[in-house]
Amino acid sequence: MQDTFLDKAYALETAEDTQKLYNDWAASYDAEISENGYATPGRVAEALDKHLNEKDVPILDFGCGTGLSGLALKLSDFAVIDGMDPNPQMLDQAHAKDAYRRLTLLDLEDETPIEQGSYAAIAAIGVIGTGAAPASTLDLLMNALNPGGMLAFSLNDHALADHQYPARLNQWLDCGAARLLFQRYGPHLPKQGIKCNVYVIEKA
Repeated sequence: MQDTFLDKAYALETAEDTQKLYNDWAASYDAEISENGYATPGRVAEALDKHLNEKDVPILDFGCGTGLSGLALKLSDFAVIDGMDPNPQMLDQAHAKDAYRRLTLLDLEDETPIEQGSYAAIAAIGVIGTGAAPASTLDLLMNALNPGGMLAFSLNDHALADHQYPARLNQWLDCGAARLLFQRYGPHLPKQGIKCNVYVIEKA
């Protein structure tokens, strides 16, 4: 039986491998991920909705992919959503969703791709973890927020089993640089038997 793109995603080791896989996956991504009951976009959007009362402040959907996360944010009535992703083929799919004010191609070599303080909240939905964005992405996103800004994100079972991901989060929380507003374990890809933690943290 041939491995699916989803099977391959968790075995990726380099940024180049990741780019190639998502480039090849772009056209069929929505169908494959939906077949597996992808629950995380709705869960993250709902969690952010509970803590960010202003619906017209700008939000960044970091690693937006084909735009499923942007649609979830839009369904939670957030009105100003920008998307950013390193894969142009994924962004082409996101353009068709009509969920975004602006879509930007992310330069992975840029250490500060997000203008400081330009977003009230950043969402990283299904982005940070094994085979995807490294744990240091938490630093990049938190550093782009002003005090009071919120980061809503997920860590799936693979990321939770890799010490570096929860450890990086705890570095922010334990020193008081951020406070935990929301954490809940629940479905990620139910048909794969994979769950995730959804978090909302606020920069101090």
